[in-house]
Parts: sequence; structure tokens; C-alpha cells
Amino acid sequence: MGILFFNSRLFILLTPLNLLLMFFLILYTQKNINRFFLLFFAACFLLGIAIEIAGTQTALVFGHYAYGKVLGPTIMGVPFVIGLNWFIIIYCCGTAIQFLLSAIVNKLPDVTEKPRAALKKLSVIIDGATLALLFDWIMEPVAIRLGYWQWAGNGNIPLYNYLCWFVFSTVLLFIFDIGEFDKRNKFAVHLLLIQAMFFLLLRTFL
Repeated sequence: MGILFFNSRLFILLTPLNLLLMFFLILYTQKNINRFFLLFFAACFLLGIAIEIAGTQTALVFGHYAYGKVLGPTIMGVPFVIGLNWFIIIYCCGTAIQFLLSAIVNKLPDVTEKPRAALKKLSVIIDGATLALLFDWIMEPVAIRLGYWQWAGNGNIPLYNYLCWFVFSTVLLFIFDIGEFDKRNKFAVHLLLIQAMFFLLLRTFL
């Protein structure tokens, strides 16, 4: 509402604070924060920043793009909050798939053979990465219009970007899956839906 009907520039500049708020709400709703959860966060944040630096500096990852000035302080051209964004997206997608899978398995009749553990792990990783890819597809055009980042050349989003998103999401979701921390966070599922609705509405009306 703020971006579409009020002071859009102000609300866009508040994006870093919005990401910080989402991050702290995840911490607040996460049960039993332990070293495995912190290691998962560190992996998302550090790897996210590293691959974005590689992408903006060399174009070997994602393609030719550059960040704008609305996302706050940067390191080598990459805003620090992008590391938080990687964590939020991967955590929410992994939690959502974990929640959905558990709900499906729990509704199976007792006489039905339960999915094997390896299949469940593969589902969390691959389905979670696919969900993260879908979220990026929804987000990309809106992020460009809001000035978060821009693609070089004709400005079109390259297919290579989505391929890289899927690969790195798979890696981070593997770390998410093997991490021994509580993954039952309904708030994260709601947050993912809220973000998806936010970008879908702006993609439609902006």
C-alpha cells in the first residue's frame, strides 16, 4: 500500500529495515537456537555474500548485474542485507517444504508405507530449491522496478540467473536439512506467503 499509493521512495528505502525485522522475527519464533542453526545462518549469510560478490565483480555467477543504492551499506558492491535475504528465503522455503511434507506423511493411513528417510531428505532439498527458484522468478521484475538491482545490456533477466539460483539454493538447503535444529516454524511459512503476495501484487500493479 505504501509503495503503490503513498510515498513509494520512502517505503523502498525502508527495505533494509524490513529485512532486519523479518530476520529478528525468525530468530524470535525459532525454537531452541543452537550451534547448528547458527552455522546454517552463517553459511547462508557468508556464501550468499560471497557468490553475490563473485556475480557482480566477474559476471561468472548469475550474469551481468549491479546493485542499486536503496539496500543500504555494501561490501564490494553487494549490500550486507543480501546475506540476510539469502538466509530468510532459504530458511522459509526449507521450513515450508518440511511442514508440507510432515503434514502429508501424517495424514497417510497407518497401513500405507511411509516414505523413506532418504526420499524425504531429497524432497526437502530439491522441492525447497524449486520453491526458492519460483520465489526468485516472482521477485526479480519487482526488484528491478524498485531499484534493488539492474541487469546489464537490454535489462532482461537471463536464464542463467535462475540456474544459479537453483544450484546454490540446493547447496544451502542441503545444509538446512542436515542441520540438527528445530525446523517447525509456522511463522516462517506465513512469512514466505506474505513475501510472495507482496511481490505478486507489486508485479501486477506497479
